[in-house]
Amino acid sequence: MGLIIRPAAEADRAAIWSIIAPTLRAGETYTLPRDMREADALAYWFAPSHAPFVVEDAGEVVGTYYLRANQQGGGAHVANCGYMTSAAATGRGIARAMCEHSQTEARARGFRAMQFNIVISTNTRAVALWESCGFAVVGRLPGAFDHPTAGFVDALVMFKTL
Repeated sequence: MGLIIRPAAEADRAAIWSIIAPTLRAGETYTLPRDMREADALAYWFAPSHAPFVVEDAGEVVGTYYLRANQQGGGAHVANCGYMTSAAATGRGIARAMCEHSQTEARARGFRAMQFNIVISTNTRAVALWESCGFAVVGRLPGAFDHPTAGFVDALVMFKTL
């Protein structure tokens, strides 16, 4: 797999939107509004506090993630990320590659840990992937996510020391 992970550029906006739009519309894994407009979603992904990246495979953008500080002040040493993979690239190791890359980037930027604030418990593939990357479930938020088909489901807080 000849993946290239690089900082996202303005020219990547359309490709990023093509990845994040279906995920947002499905409403199964992110706490962002399902009807979020393209401009608002891209403003969020490219927020000044976020460092967005894309994954290219054979010149096609197949994944994207952002890296940011999870909190400010005394919590600014803990990183947070959001990852999305194109539907066509699911199951090809893109999310794992982004997770590994993000940890390297986080360490290089001085972060000491990484925390995922809301991993939806029904997203079993993601939970298993993050656990295989060394993250542990450190908290469970009962019924914290309103899943479009499963109803109110738990959200997990996952953490890893870098």
